[in-house]
Amino acid sequence: MAELIVSTGSARLAWQTRLASLLELLERHRLPVEFQCRSGYCGACRVRLLSGRVRYHQPPLACLNDGEILPCCCAPDSDIALAIGDSSEPHR
Repeated sequence: MAELIVSTGSARLAWQTRLASLLELLERHRLPVEFQCRSGYCGACRVRLLSGRVRYHQPPLACLNDGEILPCCCAPDSDIALAIGDSSEPHR
C-alpha cells in the first residue's frame, strides 16, 4: 500500500485503494486543492509532485509543467510527497 506524504505541515495520509483518485483522498482530509472537471481536462487541481510516482487512470489533456500532476485523475504508484497550497508558487 502506498503512503501519501503531503508536504504541508506534518500531514501523512495513507492511500486507500477503494478511492477513485488522489483528489478524493485530499478532499477527505480537507486539504486545499482546487478542482473543476475531475477528468484531467482543465488543470485546475494541479499540484507539485516533490518525490515518488503516480499513475494516471487516463492520460490528462491539460498542459502540465515538469513536476506537476493532476490529482483528479491519478493514484500513487509509490510513496509520494506533494506541495499543496504553496503560496510562493502562483496557481495557474
